[in-house]
Amino acid sequence: MAQFIKIYPENPNEAAITKAVKVLKEGGLVIYPTDTVYGLGCDITNTKALERIAKIKGVKLDKANFSFICHDLSNLSDYVRQVDTVTFKLLKRALPGPYTFILPGNNNLPKEFKKKTTVGIRIPDNSIALEIVRQLGNPIVSTSIRDEDEVIEYTTDPELIFEKWQNLVDMVIDGGYGDNQASTIIDLSGNEPIVIREGKGSLDIL
Repeated sequence: MAQFIKIYPENPNEAAITKAVKVLKEGGLVIYPTDTVYGLGCDITNTKALERIAKIKGVKLDKANFSFICHDLSNLSDYVRQVDTVTFKLLKRALPGPYTFILPGNNNLPKEFKKKTTVGIRIPDNSIALEIVRQLGNPIVSTSIRDEDEVIEYTTDPELIFEKWQNLVDMVIDGGYGDNQASTIIDLSGNEPIVIREGKGSLDIL
């Protein structure tokens, strides 16, 4: 059964963050708050954990569209090809924030994602998520946790999330109520930005 821990976003408790990082390093799955909906994440370097998330989502790992949660833009060059100045300025304007940007991937992508030409990058404006990634030292591979009930779409109450997910994951972090609106997805891998999904992030940045 998963651990359930409370972390306050205004002042994330160092010991609790360390506990979450330990779970990730050991190949565990963690449900954590972002600036949009709650996410399900694992360490990008752990194949077994990546396979577990793909299985939960019912997708093949090499076909999965998971996001990479980064701490800041300095992580970008690890997995993304050099972006032009216009794109970089756009990223700086929007991040941290409720956006997922699809960018051209480079040769350093983990072997599980080698077939993909693009990668979704997220830098959420949420101190808990950012602190976990910072302490972990590399991105988290992440996906949002949808609700089977299409009317609700996203569960916002951490206790209800725990009830439903406690036997599938290793830790649920209660960072307060989540949002029920997902991130705005913008594809920057071509010549012009293409809005794939309009979510919480405003399109005024374009």
